[in-house]
Amino acid sequence: MKYINELREGENIIEHYLCKSRASMKSRNGKNYLSLKLQDKTGMVDAKVWDLNKDIQSFAENDFIKVDAFVTTFNNELQLNIKRVRRSREGEYDPADFIPCTEKNIEEMYQELMGYIKTVSSPYIKKLLEEIFLHHPVVSRDFKYHSAAKTMHHSFRGGLVEHTLSVTQICDFMAPRYQFVDRDILVASAMLHDVGKIMELSDFPLNDYTDEGQLLGHIFMGAELIRDTARKIDGFPKQLEMLLLHCILSHHGELEYGSPKVPETIEAFILHCADNMDAKTKMFEEMIAGDSTQGSWAGYHRMLQRNIRRSDYE
Repeated sequence: MKYINELREGENIIEHYLCKSRASMKSRNGKNYLSLKLQDKTGMVDAKVWDLNKDIQSFAENDFIKVDAFVTTFNNELQLNIKRVRRSREGEYDPADFIPCTEKNIEEMYQELMGYIKTVSSPYIKKLLEEIFLHHPVVSRDFKYHSAAKTMHHSFRGGLVEHTLSVTQICDFMAPRYQFVDRDILVASAMLHDVGKIMELSDFPLNDYTDEGQLLGHIFMGAELIRDTARKIDGFPKQLEMLLLHCILSHHGELEYGSPKVPETIEAFILHCADNMDAKTKMFEEMIAGDSTQGSWAGYHRMLQRNIRRSDYE
């Protein structure tokens, strides 16, 4: 298997990949061509089919396909120029080769995250976390293996627990450093802030938005799960429920980034900062790790809207 992170400009390859997207396009001279995104467990690469001839057999998005292609570079990024393509046949590929996965130990991260439940003082918040993480039929089964995003950051198997643990660790670090912070609310909201991703995104190898995720989004679905669970716990304080929900509803920080509310409590603000820091720092990390060009500059990151440089020097 020639993985995407092993591709080099100038190579001819014959390999199997997962077709994550397929779009029919027209060139400036009016000629039809196909624009594809291909994926394996190491990453994703752009691909183009310029000549739609008899060697380009029928295939669709989310098919495993076998390609005969030339590796080139466009806008400082690798691109495949596909000459032949067909659907992969059963037995020709291992599905595990196409599921990107965290390099960290999923079980160890999950157990460390669950360990935070024991550190919570409030019996109501502790019960809430236990009911969602330990007893909910979907969350308890799927949380540790899910991704945290479709493409932006932590978009791999185990990405959700890796991101959630990082955000929780940051929030736990920040809690004693400022007055008026309720650590229980902050740690709990950090653990729960992206729990709705389990319903928003489908499992691998698709890792795409579900209908519910597209129409409602993980912020709403996560808040709904927390509200419904809290209301089943005898005596759960209404104001505590409201403060937790506010953290979830505002964790993207700005209305234009999908938050129904901006942070209006100190815990909500710290959560937003921790979430934003971990997500964007991961973008830096993934950009640098995936870069195969010469020199210190890894290229321009569209989401971060800046050029990224490694911190090497002589």
